[in-house]
Amino acid sequence: MTRTGLIALAAAGLLAGTASAEDAALKAAVEADYEANLGALFDHFHRNPELSGMEVRTAARMAQELRALGYEVTEGVGGTGVVAVLRHGDGPTVMIRADMDGLPLREQSGLANASTVTQVDADGVEKPVMHACGHDVHITALVGTARQMKARRGNWSGTLVLVAQPAEERIFGARAMIEDGLYTRFPKPDYALAFHVAADLPTGRVEAPLGITASSSDSVDIAVHGVGTHGAYPHLGVDPVLVASHIVVALQSLRSRETNPLEGAVVTVGAIRGGIKHNIISDRVDLQLTVRSDSPEVRRQLLDGIDRIARNTALALGVPEDRLPTVTRSATETTPPTINDAETAARVRAALAEGLGEGALIEAPRTGMGAEDFAYFVTPESGVKGVYMSVGGTAAEAVDDAPGHHSPLFRIEARPSVITGVEASVTAAEALLRRAG
Repeated sequence: MTRTGLIALAAAGLLAGTASAEDAALKAAVEADYEANLGALFDHFHRNPELSGMEVRTAARMAQELRALGYEVTEGVGGTGVVAVLRHGDGPTVMIRADMDGLPLREQSGLANASTVTQVDADGVEKPVMHACGHDVHITALVGTARQMKARRGNWSGTLVLVAQPAEERIFGARAMIEDGLYTRFPKPDYALAFHVAADLPTGRVEAPLGITASSSDSVDIAVHGVGTHGAYPHLGVDPVLVASHIVVALQSLRSRETNPLEGAVVTVGAIRGGIKHNIISDRVDLQLTVRSDSPEVRRQLLDGIDRIARNTALALGVPEDRLPTVTRSATETTPPTINDAETAARVRAALAEGLGEGALIEAPRTGMGAEDFAYFVTPESGVKGVYMSVGGTAAEAVDDAPGHHSPLFRIEARPSVITGVEASVTAAEALLRRAG
């Protein structure tokens, strides 16, 4: 069934399911917590976003909230990251992660609590900041999840690790936390969970795919060199604008002619900068690319192809050997694909269907190749089994017109999004920490 069809059924109430008395009690407890605590906390986070790697006040508030609930809290992990641990008997270790950074956008959502803050970014430029991707929902729900897991300790046994992660938008925060000892200084998880609020899914609904959930992402810079000269005497130089233009067009063959059409792959040139004046042929043009794939094999193919096309296109257009393009991959803005562990995802899906009602669990086709650095927590080498979920953020009747993520118009329905996020997180965690007998 299509995404539109699922949404229509959800809106019509045709996917309704039933939940047990215990699950109903969880929902009631979370709703009460939203009225007493979480609603105000979300409002605070939404009004006060911070840029990637600079989430100082957000991290401090998260540490304060989690410490007040009796968790062992450590700040400053991987920069501004926060780790909270709750040990409760023998059993597996489950980690739940929430990202906390905002984006450099001026909010135009029309909400009463719209952000008006600015912040000096790492590049020294003061920028407006907003939560244009719903990370305020994620961290608010993490606090709600912490409270419910503490209150419901009779339902589970093991160790719970909660992570407030910096810099997801620039996809270096998860790796920074791992490199700072997340899996050596703290209990290493057997399972890792996370969710993302989704503006294109109806509120009250949760998706937990059995496989791929987010693509890999690599930021690539190409410096195209030429030989500068007068614009009226092009034969005396080598025009890097022309070379760069050919490279941009040729790059599209990587997707259309070199990649299996059944495989996900994107090569987007997001920026071209070069030139000085109408009648001057410059000596350099810079290209900025984002590269996406759904498998390590395709990822390598695309990145190798970029190197080959840049070099050989330049050679074909007469660029001297000593001035061939320089291709650089970002060492920080890079992440592998996020792929759910199928067996663990099946366990989580079964728990969600039972706990939230079968109508809450939906399946919808992917609509793009967004990336997510949660992948670093669940690499095959780590042995950690991961499940990444999506939680609906827009009223069913408004989904078709909902502004997309990273838009200055972005807005979600906070109350149902946070409540469902907490319910889904608690339900999934308890399923993986379930007491025997």
